[in-house]
Amino acid sequence: MAMARGTKMVISLLRAVLALVMLLIGDTEAAANHGFDYRKALHNSLLYFEAQRSGHLPYNQRVQWRGHSGLGDGLQEGVDLVGGYYDAGDNVKFGLPMAFTVTMLSWSAIEFADEIIAAGEWRHVLEAIKWGTDYFVKAHMEPDVLWAEVGDGDTDHYCWQRPEDMTTSRQAYKVDRENPGSDLVGETAAAMAAASIVFRRSDPRYSDLLLRHAEQLFEFGDKYRGKYDSSVAEVWRYYASVSGYGDEMLWAALWLHRATGSSIYLDYAVDMADEFGGTGWAITEFSWDVKYAGLQILAAKLLLEGNHRPEHKPTLEQYKSKAEHYLCACLGKNGDAGNVNRTAGGMLFVRQWNNMQYVTNAAFLLTVYSRYLTSSSELHCPAASSSVDELAALARAQADYVLGNNPTGVSYMVGYSHRFPRQVHHRAASIVSHRADGRFIGSVLPNRSIFKTTSKRIQNG
Repeated sequence: MAMARGTKMVISLLRAVLALVMLLIGDTEAAANHGFDYRKALHNSLLYFEAQRSGHLPYNQRVQWRGHSGLGDGLQEGVDLVGGYYDAGDNVKFGLPMAFTVTMLSWSAIEFADEIIAAGEWRHVLEAIKWGTDYFVKAHMEPDVLWAEVGDGDTDHYCWQRPEDMTTSRQAYKVDRENPGSDLVGETAAAMAAASIVFRRSDPRYSDLLLRHAEQLFEFGDKYRGKYDSSVAEVWRYYASVSGYGDEMLWAALWLHRATGSSIYLDYAVDMADEFGGTGWAITEFSWDVKYAGLQILAAKLLLEGNHRPEHKPTLEQYKSKAEHYLCACLGKNGDAGNVNRTAGGMLFVRQWNNMQYVTNAAFLLTVYSRYLTSSSELHCPAASSSVDELAALARAQADYVLGNNPTGVSYMVGYSHRFPRQVHHRAASIVSHRADGRFIGSVLPNRSIFKTTSKRIQNG
């Protein structure tokens, strides 16, 4: 079943872009046969992360129409919260979706390192991950405190300004022992753990630092349980945790197990599987809020590889069953058990608002699971079985739809193909660039006189 959304969410394109990474690089020969340049699409995807940077921009910043911003973040609270990512069109830094972004980008790097290296983008992927994790380190300067948000969504939405000119509130909000936020804390722990795997060879000291933070955060989230949107009221209308914190805590445990190999974390994922819904929820979406399908696939991987103790097997089999429910739903082979809807053009359709994130996230999970299965394995769905090739083919079809193989022939990626959106989802993209005019610009209404063709900015660096 799909988990219903009780309020309109402001979804960042960050999640929609990053999940596409694996498919854009996974099979360049097949891509060439289909007429798609996945390397270029990967390149454009990574530029989007640079467009969303907050803080003091580095000398090698390629998206040069941006400037330094948010340099006083955390100052009024006496902490350094400079850095991190803005949330798409907003000048707010929301911790939960930002952490999910880093977790997924790290997962992409872990699974597809060889392909990313071959595409010449490895350094840029590491930089994108580290821009997020450096911020998380700053946001977690005490074991049982994590800064959850910088800026206020309400005032921010009433003021259309470039980040470089912000005059809106930069108040910061935190979770702590008295005001817990296990969902936010668990997702940030997952991000740190996954990133620690990515940096293990190239920067072992940094990897160890991230892992220490991940373990501390996991302990904090488990010991002081609660939903972060109950502690930080300002986030509720924008990124409320509808699924609760059980999925994030299981997700964090499985990532910590993968990063450390410690049985403590796998024991936790098994012991808490029922209470936290890991083996109970059969889900048809995977998103910044609802992590069940992702963590169920991580658990299924352990079962498929035999990386567990005998007593873990029954629970891991339940995880695998729920993971395959999600995959079968995407394939349309769940029968009466429930499938993901399709548009007339064949795109997976979960809900009206910002549907593309669900499409690209599904493509990612379909692809990684097709890699976890052996070439002779099949996915047994209620309606019919599916081969590894069928999983990969659906994933590729969804990616191709995003890149322009759809009834309108429009690419959903800025700067890719011949017809595409003209601005990235970032408010500075619809105002004269800071590089072109560094003078202060107050709140403006977007209109044609100040629009800039962002695609040209991206292509020209």
